Amino acid sequence: MGAKAQVLRDIRKRLSAEQFEVQRRAYLFVARNTTLPATVRHKAQLGLNALNGGEGRMGAVKSRCWETGRARGVISKFGLCRFQFRQKALNGELPGVHKASW
Repeated sequence: MGAKAQVLRDIRKRLSAEQFEVQRRAYLFVARNTTLPATVRHKAQLGLNALNGGEGRMGAVKSRCWETGRARGVISKFGLCRFQFRQKALNGELPGVHKASW
């Protein structure tokens, strides 16, 4: 059950990051603009830090396997960890993927 919760949490973080992306970029632009006064830049940085409790940043998003919830060894094109990818490829469940031989 824990793996399912991690996958759901990751999905929620992805949606949150996508939703706040424009606002986050605006805050970043103001905070990094050195021609603006320091107080304005500081307020923009505080707004950036408070944006959705830290969930609105892309660093919070972690790629996870859709089958098992595993966070390591994920092949991003398929969204599967290496073990699940291998099993599905050997069973013929992934179209266009077959075992290499040369």
